[in-house]
Amino acid sequence: MFTSDQCYQAVTSRDRRFDGMFFTAVRTTGIFCRPSCPARTPRRENVDFFVTAAAAADAGFRACRRCRPDASPNSPQWDTRGDVAARAMRLIRDGAVDRGGVEALAAELGYSSRQLGRLLHAELGAGPLALARTERVRTARTLIEATSMPMSDIAFAAGFSSIRQFNDTVRTMYAISPRQLRRVGAEHSVADEVVLRLAYRPPFDFSHLLGYLAVRAVTGVEHVADDAYTRSMRLAHGPAVITVRQGAGDFVECRLRLADTRDLGSAVARVRRLLDLDADPEAIAATLRSAGLRGLVDDYPGIRSPGHSDPVELAVRTVLGQQISLAAARTHLERLVAGVGESLPQELSSDGVERVFPTAEAIAAVPASDWALPASRIRTIRALSAALADGSVDLGAGSDREDASRNLLELPGIGPWSNGYIRMRALGDPDVFMASDLGVKKAMAELDEDSSAPADWKQLAMNCSPWRSYLTHLLWAHHARSAQS
Repeated sequence: MFTSDQCYQAVTSRDRRFDGMFFTAVRTTGIFCRPSCPARTPRRENVDFFVTAAAAADAGFRACRRCRPDASPNSPQWDTRGDVAARAMRLIRDGAVDRGGVEALAAELGYSSRQLGRLLHAELGAGPLALARTERVRTARTLIEATSMPMSDIAFAAGFSSIRQFNDTVRTMYAISPRQLRRVGAEHSVADEVVLRLAYRPPFDFSHLLGYLAVRAVTGVEHVADDAYTRSMRLAHGPAVITVRQGAGDFVECRLRLADTRDLGSAVARVRRLLDLDADPEAIAATLRSAGLRGLVDDYPGIRSPGHSDPVELAVRTVLGQQISLAAARTHLERLVAGVGESLPQELSSDGVERVFPTAEAIAAVPASDWALPASRIRTIRALSAALADGSVDLGAGSDREDASRNLLELPGIGPWSNGYIRMRALGDPDVFMASDLGVKKAMAELDEDSSAPADWKQLAMNCSPWRSYLTHLLWAHHARSAQS
């Protein structure tokens, strides 16, 4: 958390970089805002600052209708940090409380519900139920404004246990009823599709990210065309298909087709992780520039470190693609998807996306004779998928990255490169430097040739911490550009 003086300075300057990192509550109006709210700057003595929107709401403040603090980008710290509070936030945003309650959330983190409540109150200013309630009302507002669903359906789809709880929570957060919140005469999306605007902190090199995903796209599961990325997802209550493209302003347009609207919040959280929408590109660029990489950073402003919507899929992709080309890896993956991937319902299929990537259990059951791979690679894939299926390797939203890495490295055929790539993309670790990667090595050699003296890349990478994953992507981008020229 920033100091109060730093927070107020950001509010005075209406600095959008701090949106979502903290919330400004004005005691005289009873309203909380994002730092960049265009309203008149409140007097310093009338302002309180909160780490989360849930803490502000718990303190009796309601969300500003002008700046929409609930629609601001999320704080990067919940994706970058690996402590219990951050892991809990990732799980809550993925819908863990709605699916299993606070007891299940606490058990997954290895705490009692009382211990977890005390920890989150001390760290975030609100308990797990309040944090989950904020996520529910955010999902509810999305459905109210983006669909024509009946309010009763929205209440249960957003995770509320009753319509009364839904009405009371919306009134507490926004000081108006759900029906008033639905704008009169608004043009709602079609019933089977939800259209959202997902905020991010600029700059954002969406075209580079799209190209990165395009060369790895698996037919049947993913599709890239017309400056848009479409893919299927496996969610708690059924499959979904998402399509994302660059929108107007600092937003990504996201279209979702959901088998069950209860999965909306989880789907949005996974899209944000996939596109790295909660990154702070200014902070990342400042660190990398100070390490001596100004030219490289300026060549690729707003580069992201993409995550993944399904850690199991990413882990299997990583192992299957070891020591072969991207094209060859796609061929094997497409055979796997065609063989044991599940078909999507017809109403969800879109742009050639017709299947969902198979589960770890299904992959573990594939006979060795069905794999056109070396025996050692087959052993690794089967060991990995079995470990993911029985939970001995956990790559979920609330997993401990260090425990996950140790368990991965104990499997046959998983080395530092595979572990690093899985940490970077499946676990969202922002501090992974893929020093042994061939593309990274070539990029470093190319940069050394262009400079008067070779760089000490080991020390330089250390100076880029905690953003070494972005250094890895910058080097990949540089090598790809050099190979094309």
